[in-house]
Amino acid sequence: MDKEVGAEQRRLNDADTAAVPWRRWGPYVSDRQWGTVREDYSKDQDAWHYLSHDQSRSRAYRWGEDGIAGFCDDQQSVCLAVALWNGRDPILKERYFGLTNTEGNHGEDAKEYWFYVDATPTHSYQKLVYKYPQREFPYNDLVATNGARGREDFEYELLDTGIFAEDRYFDVVVEYAKAGPEDVLARITVHNRGPEAAPLRVLPTIWFRNTWSWGLPDPEPRPMLRAVDGGTVVEATHHRTGVRRLTVLGDHPLLFTENESDGRYRKDAFHRYVIGGDSDAVNPARTGTKAAADVALDVPAGGSAVIHLRFSDQEDATLTAAEADALFATRIAEADEFYTGCFAPTLSAEERQVARQAMAGMLWSKQYFGYDVERWLTEHGRDPLQARDLRNGDWFHMICHDVISMPDKWEYPWFAAWDLAFHTIALGLVDLGFAKQQLDLLLSRRYLHPSGQIPAYEWNFSDVNPPVHAWAVNLVYDLDKARNGVGDHAWLESVFHKLAKNFTWWVNRKDHDGNNVFQGGFLGLDNIGVFDRSAPLPTGGYLDQADGTAWMALYCQSMLRIALELAETDPVYAEQAQAYFEHFAWIAVAVNHEAGSATMWDEDDGFFYDLLRLPDGTSQRLRVRSLVGLLPLAAATVYDRSLISRHPGLLAGMRDFVDRHPSVSSVLSRGRVQSNLLALFDEDRLRRILARLLDEEEFLSPYGVRSLSRHHRAHPFAFQVGDRTYEVRYQPAESDSAMFGGNSNWRGPIWFPANILMIRAMLNLHLAYGDELTVECPTGSGNRMNLFEVAREISERQTRIFLPGPGGLRPCYGGQAIFASEHWRDLIQFNEYFHGDNGAGLGAAHQTGWTGLVALFPNVFAGLSGSDLLDKGMAGMLHELPVETTEEQS
Repeated sequence: MDKEVGAEQRRLNDADTAAVPWRRWGPYVSDRQWGTVREDYSKDQDAWHYLSHDQSRSRAYRWGEDGIAGFCDDQQSVCLAVALWNGRDPILKERYFGLTNTEGNHGEDAKEYWFYVDATPTHSYQKLVYKYPQREFPYNDLVATNGARGREDFEYELLDTGIFAEDRYFDVVVEYAKAGPEDVLARITVHNRGPEAAPLRVLPTIWFRNTWSWGLPDPEPRPMLRAVDGGTVVEATHHRTGVRRLTVLGDHPLLFTENESDGRYRKDAFHRYVIGGDSDAVNPARTGTKAAADVALDVPAGGSAVIHLRFSDQEDATLTAAEADALFATRIAEADEFYTGCFAPTLSAEERQVARQAMAGMLWSKQYFGYDVERWLTEHGRDPLQARDLRNGDWFHMICHDVISMPDKWEYPWFAAWDLAFHTIALGLVDLGFAKQQLDLLLSRRYLHPSGQIPAYEWNFSDVNPPVHAWAVNLVYDLDKARNGVGDHAWLESVFHKLAKNFTWWVNRKDHDGNNVFQGGFLGLDNIGVFDRSAPLPTGGYLDQADGTAWMALYCQSMLRIALELAETDPVYAEQAQAYFEHFAWIAVAVNHEAGSATMWDEDDGFFYDLLRLPDGTSQRLRVRSLVGLLPLAAATVYDRSLISRHPGLLAGMRDFVDRHPSVSSVLSRGRVQSNLLALFDEDRLRRILARLLDEEEFLSPYGVRSLSRHHRAHPFAFQVGDRTYEVRYQPAESDSAMFGGNSNWRGPIWFPANILMIRAMLNLHLAYGDELTVECPTGSGNRMNLFEVAREISERQTRIFLPGPGGLRPCYGGQAIFASEHWRDLIQFNEYFHGDNGAGLGAAHQTGWTGLVALFPNVFAGLSGSDLLDKGMAGMLHELPVETTEEQS
């Protein structure tokens, strides 16, 4: 036996191989359900205003629930969360507050501070910290001040109001620990950080998602909560979860109402009872579908108070504080053990802290997503088969009732197709079973359109996200193989066939002229183009997109890689590998073909650009130096020579194809065919692109690769159409554009998904060219690096965003001194994107999603050298990643 299997890994093994439901209960409650498409039944499809934050306390939700530090089953039948009142707020704090898309000067924005501190994959332990002010919460001030600011102004944040002055706030620490798969303990610890004693009402709340009030033809049985054991325990009966009991340690009144919008006892009863003293708001019979314990605290200055709960399927759900604390101590120790096995031993304490909190954010951001599109369309009074003018009217086949990894459970509480692919790569470090299930889910018949299109996101399932899923499948498969010693061929084969359907959709729908140059619209990059790339162009015509074409080249390479792997056990897949090789070859020819009309490559600039195809047949390059032109680097893949050599028929077929097509031969011979590299560029073009990528006055920031060249700060790109000028200039922070809601910016900031693709490209290219290819890094510095060293340099710059600098300040906090103070300095937020010059976090504040990739970066490079990579290859490198030992390995 190599080493003993840890307790958390045993739970994962039991969940994956023995169907023990360790993942059934978890943090699957959204941070925001109001303002979502699912809850929108307005005639004008205005989701933000149909059900607002102000209405959310009194109107029952149709499709999901939200709450502070919520916990529920995987069908969100029964929910737990925490409500708070400081004695001053005008409303009971049952959910986090933030601005709508039209209220924020840069779109929707959460205006509170909470931090995902720890989590395990089975949710056997979870920890969250919420900072709740003791002064009255400035709802009106936040709305009014942000509303008065323009897109060129900074956002007005909760810290800016002065509400945390003198440390007059509570740290509300919410922890969950599982005694068993169906036995959950919670511990709420309230710390008074202020100089005086302060009162606080804490309402640990249990409720059922409302599935009974909607006039359905097949209504579910109505669940019930009731007080038992002399009024000290809440008994919860639901047809899905059975009979369970919630015990709150201590003598606290139990409150009951209904999770309904109308009736005598309504959803907002606890708000009216606590804030207004309305005793008639709660049900004296102590039954209902929503209940809470009313815990009144008076916390001394610098002191703490603790509340213990147990929610269990056991008939005897009693507990003592000592027993609960002992279980928490055990689960915390097991979490420590688990992450010790997941992270490289050479990581610094600071790197380990960043990686662990990044994984905590990933695991806390799992959410139940319920959305039956056909039923939703019917409830709008429409025939689902004739509702194409309504949002998502083409997607009536979709039936969603799943736990999904979300980008951000407040700002983006809905899955996004390409985000999710990146999530699975980070999640693969700790929970390969869940990572594989997520990729499989998105490609399942309940999600994938009959045409083969992958749904993008709920605001418009028909929008197009980059096709990165085959690449993610490859990487997750290789991680799994590295961990277990054998690949999951059954899973790989299953997703391959579904990916092939999507690949065919791309070929048939997004190649306008059938010439192997692709379009796709905005492709997840919101405002990166001079025009809205998902709307009709003001010039007429269409765009040949450098990024769309690069994505499809990478798609071909990834499908070729999967087919080669499957051909190891079934030779029929060698024919599929040949087909994807030929697809790639024709794309490479189209990108590099220099005869006739213009191409995306600009020889003078040494860069790729989108190509505007005008109605009169002329073409024009849109010379915006952006991530769009860097993405062709991502389509660089080196194949295992031994894997190809085991299929001599395939090798002969590839050579015959190249020999028979001079246009293919002329392009592929420019690369490093002898190194089994497939790429869209030769060495000369590679060096020219890298000169810009690694130039600190262009793309290379102290904190990673920018999405737009800094060159455009002094030299904005302008395009005249009639009397209107369209312009792109370098904006390292928030966007001044309302394109795609205005809450994201790809015109200068640093984004983690772009950087991991650049890192992957450098590693593959180092495998192809070896130590003999070196470049200046940074450009003009005189310091030469091989491409492995370049990859590591980008990784280190990315990680630096979150590491404490001088005075303890992390760059991600943009110089705000409070984040270096005692009770803030160890809490890390993982933003959506980062300032292109100083690394400050921007956009969504809890988008650990793809920013959670930072957990992967230091682990990949720990103890690894360029020569190791050359010896072992890309797949071999994954064997160096530290992983928890499975029982099979033991």
